[in-house]
Amino acid sequence: MSPASEPKQSGAGDRFIDEFVKYLAFERGLAENSCLAYGSDLAGYFVWLKKKDPLKADARVIDDFLWHLREEKGLKAISVYRKMEALRAFYRYQVTEDRIADDPTRDFRSPHLPDRLPKYLTLDEMQRLFEIRPGGDFAALRTRTALELLYATGMRASELLGLTPEDINLSEGVARVVGKGSKERLVPLHTKAREVLVRYLSERRAKFEGKGHAPQAFLNRLGKRLSRVQLWRDLKALGIKAKLSRELHPHLLRHTFATHLLQGGADARSVQEMLGHSSLQTTQIYTHLDASGLKESHKRHHPRG
Repeated sequence: MSPASEPKQSGAGDRFIDEFVKYLAFERGLAENSCLAYGSDLAGYFVWLKKKDPLKADARVIDDFLWHLREEKGLKAISVYRKMEALRAFYRYQVTEDRIADDPTRDFRSPHLPDRLPKYLTLDEMQRLFEIRPGGDFAALRTRTALELLYATGMRASELLGLTPEDINLSEGVARVVGKGSKERLVPLHTKAREVLVRYLSERRAKFEGKGHAPQAFLNRLGKRLSRVQLWRDLKALGIKAKLSRELHPHLLRHTFATHLLQGGADARSVQEMLGHSSLQTTQIYTHLDASGLKESHKRHHPRG
């Protein structure tokens, strides 16, 4: 181990965290939110260590930390699992950097995670949302377009907000989506989503053409990229108008998209690829399906197809 290559701790291991987060972002290509979550979990571990050197931690130290999370903090299995994954990634990185010879987390099994069914909206609740007319207001039309796209594609909020008009091919009926880790996928767009997109993009051009504006499709009133917070506020307000029993947000629509397709008879692998989702168990993304098969599955099984 080279002393020059070993980061020195500052405070609660700020140097360790900063280097590790950069590694996750630039070498492993993780999304910003994932990097921040890993960094936050690692910071909590360093606080618990009370300035002890994390590179000298052994299996007993890790065991004590997990006991602290379960018994003293009372965290649920899913939270313990997430923090354990952060520690695993951190120590594996230290091994690859030749700062430690052995990974102290290697013999620890992940806690059993209870099966949790994702919450989703019923077909009746979705129908109530679509019965609300967007009117002539640009913000209302933008919200309706976001609703259609999130339900049509299962996109994440960050993916929707990162879309540009060039990512949307209306003639082919597909959208190019950049997901976690900068991975790209093509997602089918059904007829109703394409219709509202045509109207929205036309309004967007009329409103911002000739003015300096962000390249993304979804813009705020100043022509800047629509924020995640504003998207949530808009959808929440729409859900209240439709008198939904739960708060409407992007991930609820993602769950609803997947659930309704599967209930309609779509095969799980097609849905998996359309979501761009990698399993926690296999860490594998299904990328070997025929694109035309995806579009056919989407058209045949989506309730608004």
